[in-house]
Parts: sequence; C-alpha cells; structure tokens
Amino acid sequence: MDYACLRQVYSRPAAQWPEPHVDPGVAWRELAPLSAPPAQDKRQVDLGKRLFFDPLLSRSGQIACASCHEPDLAFADGRRVSFGHDRQAGTRNAPSAAMAGHFANLFWDGRAGSLEQQALMPIVDAAEMAFAIDPLLERLRAHPDYPRAFADTFGNVPIDAAQVGKALAAYQRSLTPRRGALDRFLLGDGKALSDTQLHGLHLFRGKARCLNCHQGEALSDDSFHNLGLTYYGRRYEDLGRYRVTGRAEDVGAFRTPSLRQVARTGPWMHNGLFGDLRGILNMYNAGMFHPLPTARQKDDPLFPKTSPLLEPLQLDAQELQALLDFLQAL
Repeated sequence: MDYACLRQVYSRPAAQWPEPHVDPGVAWRELAPLSAPPAQDKRQVDLGKRLFFDPLLSRSGQIACASCHEPDLAFADGRRVSFGHDRQAGTRNAPSAAMAGHFANLFWDGRAGSLEQQALMPIVDAAEMAFAIDPLLERLRAHPDYPRAFADTFGNVPIDAAQVGKALAAYQRSLTPRRGALDRFLLGDGKALSDTQLHGLHLFRGKARCLNCHQGEALSDDSFHNLGLTYYGRRYEDLGRYRVTGRAEDVGAFRTPSLRQVARTGPWMHNGLFGDLRGILNMYNAGMFHPLPTARQKDDPLFPKTSPLLEPLQLDAQELQALLDFLQAL
C-alpha cells in the first residue's frame, strides 16, 4: 500500500474522494464529522439525567436506565444481554444510548419512532423495569423533591408521563460523544489517522463495502437488514423487525447500529453473541451467514433471507487489520 499516495488522495475534499463501493439503489451518504448536539432546555436535560440514573423509575426500586446504559461503557452495559426485573435475562444486547438522538427508529426493531416514546417503554416492559405509568407518576408526585423539579422545568402542573418522556429524551439527546480521530481527520487534520487507519478508511468506503449500511455522521443508515443471524427455528430465534411490521421481508431484520465508539460497546450484534471484533470482520469477509431452509422449511413464507448487500469481500489479513485499526478510531 502506497500510504503517501493514499494520503494525497484523502487530503482532498470528500466530494473528490474515490467513488465508494455501494450497490445500485442504495441512497448512501458520505462520512461526516459529528455535529454538535441540538440546543435544548438545560432544565429538561438536568432533570432527565437525574431520572436516567434513578432506580425509582423501576418497580423494584433497584433498576435505573443507567443499569443498562453505563457512562463508563459508552452508555452500553458490556453484557451479552441485559438483565431486568428479578434478574431476568433479556433476549437482546443493550445498544449504546450515546447516539440515540441521531436515529428516527429506536430499539433494534424500530418499534419506537421518537426518543420520547422510547424512554417510557423499558419502564413498563415486564422483563425490564416492570413498572406501570400510573404508579410511577404517583411515586414521583409523592417524592420530596421531584414535584418541585418538574414544576421548575415544565411549569406548575402535576407530573405526567409526557414530561417524564421529554426529560429522559432531552438527556439522551445530550449524550452525543466527543469527536474522535475520524472527526478530526474529516475536519482537516490529516495526521489524525495513522497509515493503517487511513488504509482502513479507504477499505471501509471501498472493497469492504461498509458504506452500504454504515454512513453519514452516525455511521448508520437507520434502516433494517438481515445479517443471517435470525436463528430461525432454533435457540436464540429472534424475528426482529417482523414483530413490528408483520411483513415477511422483515423477518430477522434489525436496525443498523452506529459504529461510533464501536470498540467500547461489545459484545456485538442484536443478541450479543459475538465478543470479538476481529471475528465479526472475519464473518463479514466471508459474506456473513446465508442459512438454507430444511425440508420442512422449504415452503415456509417466513423463512428469513439474508440481505443481498452481504457478499464475500476477499480481504487479506493486512486489510482486515487495517479495517480493525480504523474501527478503533471511531
């Protein structure tokens, strides 16, 4: 690899970079530096932060939002799947909340269309915080401090569910991580990426085909894809987006996660079954999984189909290492 030549090419404005390897029909966006979080009411952010870390929002009084989204773990939790009420194990990995404000589709299956809606759903989920809205509001209204805090933030009215959702959403929108090495490079600091990381950037946009799904400043298309990890008819089965839409084409499809801080948010995938980032790159390099139906599944209209965007990449060991080094810069 001629690193000097590569640096010269990528020292140009992004509009003059090499054409990416993107499939026809994919509405891709070029990589972009993180923008500043949107201006918000500081009182709502502060109240939302207090609620986010308060186990009072759970039925048991032992689980907070931060139990699954820990600041020291890039607002993920480092577990394969999160635990909830009475230490129940969930079925999905907790994605980082740090980029939540950049998505229109929330949760792995996109069942919430706004942060305000999403914020209340873990509270009432029987396997998570296992509470209900009315008793939560009663608890907040009877608290020695929260009535004043809500009144100072929203006006002198009784605490309601909309206010709880707004405060939690405001705090989550404030969690956009600091700009990293890739952002500094995109903003003109040509030395922000090492030679191998720059090679990884070139592969990310080119031969590795990552830009098909991981794009823009969020490094996600905010869309849904089947990676062949549905485990259809087996242990760990998860039908993904299908549970929301009821459409056969959505069986096993999950939202593309942001790759921001990806090296800190393992284990990975919707089920947290993969704990090695290099191993995941090896799977992508092989084209991921394309399960075939058994004889009993041959005519099953719900048998999941792996996304056609996934195909063997033929990356060698040096290229895989460069791609891994690039992911460390995100």
